[in-house]
Amino acid sequence: MLCCGSILAGIPGAAFAQAQPQVPAQEAAQPAASAPAVAPQSNTIRTISVVGAERLEPTTILSYIRLRVGQEYTSAAADEALKDLGATELFANFSIRNENGNVVINVTENPVINRIVLEGNERLKNDKILPEIKLSPRQIFTRSKVRADVARIIELYKRQGRFAARVEPKMVQLPQNRVDIVFEISEGPKSKVRQINILGNEEFSDGQLRGEMVTKQARLTSFFSSNTSYDPDRLAFDQQKLRQFYLTEGFADFRVVSAVAELTPDQQDFIITYVVEEGERYKFGEVKVDSQLRDFDSDAMSANLPMQTGDWYNAKTVEDTVEQLTELAGRFGYAFADVQPRFKSNPEDLTMNITFILREAPRVYVERVDINGNTLTQDKVIRREFRLAEGDAFNSLGVLRTTARINSLGYFQENFEVTQVEGSAPDRIVLEANVEERPTGELQFSAGFSSIEQFILAGSIRQRNFRGRGQTVGLSVNYSQFSRSAQVSFSEPYLFDRNISAGVDIYRRDFNSFNFTNRDRNTTFRQSTTGFSMRAGVPLTEYMSLIGSYTLNYEDVTLDENQFFSDIDGDGVRECDPQRAGRFLCDALGTRLSSILGLSLNYNSLNSRIRPTRGKTVSLSAEFAGLGGDVRYVRFRGRGQQFWNVGNSGFIFSILAEGGTIIPLQERPGAGVDDILLTDRFFLGEPQFRGFAIRGVGPRVLTRFSLLDENNRPILDENGNPTYNLARQQTRDDAIGGRNYYLGRAELEIPLGTGARELGLRPSIWADIGALWGVETPLLFDNTAGIPVVDANGNPLYITGIGPDGQPILNPETGRPTTVQTTAEFDVNGDPNLAQIFPNTNRREFFLGNSPSPRITAGIGVNWNSPFGPFRIDFAQIIRKVEGDDERTFTFNVGTQF
Repeated sequence: MLCCGSILAGIPGAAFAQAQPQVPAQEAAQPAASAPAVAPQSNTIRTISVVGAERLEPTTILSYIRLRVGQEYTSAAADEALKDLGATELFANFSIRNENGNVVINVTENPVINRIVLEGNERLKNDKILPEIKLSPRQIFTRSKVRADVARIIELYKRQGRFAARVEPKMVQLPQNRVDIVFEISEGPKSKVRQINILGNEEFSDGQLRGEMVTKQARLTSFFSSNTSYDPDRLAFDQQKLRQFYLTEGFADFRVVSAVAELTPDQQDFIITYVVEEGERYKFGEVKVDSQLRDFDSDAMSANLPMQTGDWYNAKTVEDTVEQLTELAGRFGYAFADVQPRFKSNPEDLTMNITFILREAPRVYVERVDINGNTLTQDKVIRREFRLAEGDAFNSLGVLRTTARINSLGYFQENFEVTQVEGSAPDRIVLEANVEERPTGELQFSAGFSSIEQFILAGSIRQRNFRGRGQTVGLSVNYSQFSRSAQVSFSEPYLFDRNISAGVDIYRRDFNSFNFTNRDRNTTFRQSTTGFSMRAGVPLTEYMSLIGSYTLNYEDVTLDENQFFSDIDGDGVRECDPQRAGRFLCDALGTRLSSILGLSLNYNSLNSRIRPTRGKTVSLSAEFAGLGGDVRYVRFRGRGQQFWNVGNSGFIFSILAEGGTIIPLQERPGAGVDDILLTDRFFLGEPQFRGFAIRGVGPRVLTRFSLLDENNRPILDENGNPTYNLARQQTRDDAIGGRNYYLGRAELEIPLGTGARELGLRPSIWADIGALWGVETPLLFDNTAGIPVVDANGNPLYITGIGPDGQPILNPETGRPTTVQTTAEFDVNGDPNLAQIFPNTNRREFFLGNSPSPRITAGIGVNWNSPFGPFRIDFAQIIRKVEGDDERTFTFNVGTQF
């Protein structure tokens, strides 16, 4: 009998992954406790009755056996009836007896399952196990299903690499013949691959061959890899990898003799042993093409094959050649071209002759294009991306390009492919686009912290397939300590169903510029921009497009009057004080209207817009400001980027080059005044130029303070000149931008194991080079020279007297700030009388960084799709810089979505 909490009768107390005791079929079919058939007193069955049935009808039970009234009752017939009842697995106990021809069948029905309980499962949750097992609530309990479910659960853990897992089933008896089935699971540790042994290899070392395998040995250095766990499927795949490696090295007869995985004595890990037979190494013999297609010349194609006689045999090169020949035939309309390589090995001279046979095939035309699965997206949105139409000659490149363009829409499933189906005739083909739509609306709220922007809040709503027409509408709002923006945008990729793209953006952007003093970030000027931009583009070729744009901006640049304004002339009017703000900031103040025409030429052959692995993108743009408005200049920019997938190793190498120049079309009078406003210049630094702070490269004005002795007098050097505190932390840094810049980058993304990829880790090594220069030298202030500082007309400049607390010195009679001429007066000892200029302070401005000399940095970085959002961290080493550049060797950005 089964008791509450007891181990299920007839089921092993513990099922181990390594060895499970098997119950013989005869024992499984036998009832748990069945009474022997009673010898009949009469051989003819007069009646058959059922005793003990609760849920099942007696007629249903009788239908399971072959005993019938009027038959002769024998022991053999009774045994057959018992076997039939046992085969139903509906009864916990059953027996048959004969009383003078009255046959009585006694049954005890199996209980009904109330619920299934899993205990101890942490690595595999209930939603991964319950759908895989046979037992479920309200079913009839059977022992065979319990045994099968135990084996299934163990198999699930084996797939996770946990070969030490065990499952102990128990049954809890409940009233009304109901039970709870409890599977007590001991998951055990993951079974690792402790060691990989290779026998029979002579040409290549064990380490080199292990490097070709997916399975790795468990080591401390493989912490992020999930390939250290044992997997039988992976073992078979590694045998294929070994074969591929040897075939690419010329060993055409290589084979894996055996591959055995054995558990270690502690039953925790595996030791894998491969026995290989390398064979001889072959070279290419005669290689040629035998074309049966009339458009292809066999001799010409043979001359252009990638392999040559005498090269080491390489099976991968042969496979690639077959693909290239098939693709070449597809370009000429032979969709069903069949390329078969014929091999003939010569063991005497160890050469391999290969003939690539292009079998005859009809030229194929597109019969029709079918689009299936789109419920929201209109057919025309998909059809206009097809590079082939009904009636066109088939072209494999057109199919590949169509697939890439539809994938780039982002409306459908990943890895979408246009399929090819035979048409109504041998020379007809049907192209099918079987799409699965996915949501294209985006509602996003994000928060994060950046070394650039500090705390960041952002929100946006966007629909990339508005009304199923392929249009994009969006609204975005961003807020941080130093910038705020709001934008509404609309884009139409096919205006009036013509291949003309159009779009408009309306925006408001508020930006706080800043400098650093004592590593404190100080707001300098505030720039508010309100405007809109319109654009229209037309394709010139499959990969090239021309885009024109018009932008109208209203800009307002202001400074904090309490910090940067003073009554310079003593007339009670506060104005921008060059001594406090600098001439370059005072020149930028005011409102202005910018009317800008733009034209850009773009080339894009990337295989993905999100994470490209091959292809290139090039952009050349020109902007003319001066069609009305208050500013006049011409700005040119260029940018190019190329990606390579390095072999099949997973490495992705990319290079980037960009640059720009801005040419003024108006002159702004005054000494030290640049013809390009501060807000229109280029800036360079973090994040585009790693290794430097934001705006850390290029022209800048550094305000340095002289070193003072205990009497607040400047400490002079051997030439009698004041010495300055050169510490960057105690220098005011104002980046003023430049007219010209260039930037280059080379980066290699390093693949990691499956475990690291699942975590979203993508490390890379990189090197950056760039420079920013070309601005006019600004008018600088020097409070140590002992001579007046004059303006462009030769008139002395005056500044407000500043006290030790940094506040203006007021005239006690008028209450107005005092002003002094910017000259260093001398006392009776010939020392500068600093109290008349800045008490306890003596400062001088230096103009640095205005050089095209390259700055070079290198470093390592990691992209991580963390649970908090995208995270990027970089460590940089400065290789070359120019005096004045602001270094930053460590940067990071992180954000989150909620």
